[in-house]
Amino acid sequence: MRQKSVPAKAPAEQLVKDIRRETRRHFSAEEKIRIVLEGLRGEESISELCRREGIASSQYYGWSKEFLEVSVVR
Repeated sequence: MRQKSVPAKAPAEQLVKDIRRETRRHFSAEEKIRIVLEGLRGEESISELCRREGIASSQYYGWSKEFLEVSVVR
């Protein structure tokens, strides 16, 4: 009997997706505000802050934009 060949990439790709999904960090609203306020203080560069917090600078700027939009509306 011959065994069916299953592509080796499919299980590996699924494993990588599962690992990424489980290791994704979730920040509370309070944590996001704290990080944005630290960036607005200007005591250190945004890139240093993001490196220390383990986030991408684009993530910081997204939170910052959202924070400032909410602050202006109120």
